[in-house]
Amino acid sequence: MLYSVFGLTLGADRPIPGLIPQAAVARTATRIWLDAVSVPPEVRTLHEDVWYVGGQGEGGSPGLRVWRLAGGVYFRLQYGDGTEFLVDGAGARIWASWLEPLTLEDTATYLLGPVLGFVLRLRGITCLHASAVAVGGRAIVLLGPAEAGKSTTAAALCRMGYPVLTDDVAALVDRDGTIHVEPAYPQLRLWPDSVAMLYGAADALPRLTPNWDKRALDLTHNGYRFQHQPLPLAAIYLLAERSTDAEVRVEGLQGRERLLALLANTYVSYLLDSAMRAQELAVLGRLASGVPVRRVVPPAQPNGLTPLCTRILEDVQALLRPSTADRRP
Repeated sequence: MLYSVFGLTLGADRPIPGLIPQAAVARTATRIWLDAVSVPPEVRTLHEDVWYVGGQGEGGSPGLRVWRLAGGVYFRLQYGDGTEFLVDGAGARIWASWLEPLTLEDTATYLLGPVLGFVLRLRGITCLHASAVAVGGRAIVLLGPAEAGKSTTAAALCRMGYPVLTDDVAALVDRDGTIHVEPAYPQLRLWPDSVAMLYGAADALPRLTPNWDKRALDLTHNGYRFQHQPLPLAAIYLLAERSTDAEVRVEGLQGRERLLALLANTYVSYLLDSAMRAQELAVLGRLASGVPVRRVVPPAQPNGLTPLCTRILEDVQALLRPSTADRRP
């Protein structure tokens, strides 16, 4: 099966849930085996060094352990539930395995998130922990800490007719001197409370997997739109904590504050080596100096999602107008 995700061409030995197969591609950049049988036998004899231990798993155990094999020829990622991935150092081959009662759908949630995020990093592509939506032929990125409402805001904008580029991972690439956001796959992942807010009931959307309560919004149905092509980045919106104000506030970040906001919201930054960090800093420095970065402070009231989206749209449309005076970051 062939797929295109985050600008990568994937070839998998079985269908990957959430992805749409491609009829033909120029070449396969990354091969994926969704079992452990195909792992090269020599890998089992390679020396392993602990690369990373962190996160919170069941019973207080680490949520993720990562080993570097043979100095970085391969990396082994083991999640707290027993799901494992082997990734070669070039980001060209991935092997996955999991334990019952986990399913392929559970494994795909790791694969399409942190694992491919790590592959992108190995390939020199900087990623933000963000959702992105297409507005006026440009991409806007929605940043923020966990539970800030990135996916929820993207879903609300999608319901207003704006195509979604990506959810959770925003891969940034340089095309002819301009930073573009790569499309991911036609799905948004939403917690039940967000589904209830948008659709009136927590179970209005199907579960992503039988073992996880997060829900899947399929962007190929019900008139929703997915942006299949990369788009130049127009602006970045940092979703801040809600306030008691009645109105949505949009504040431009300046100078060092812009760069710090970006650095705080990169993807899988815990797995970067010194070379990757240097490359990331160079890209984020370009963003901080050349792309508007806004802090958005939404109101606390339950019906604040529509005003939030409206205010973001007003701001980005003002930025995109050639005559506007506020075109500086």
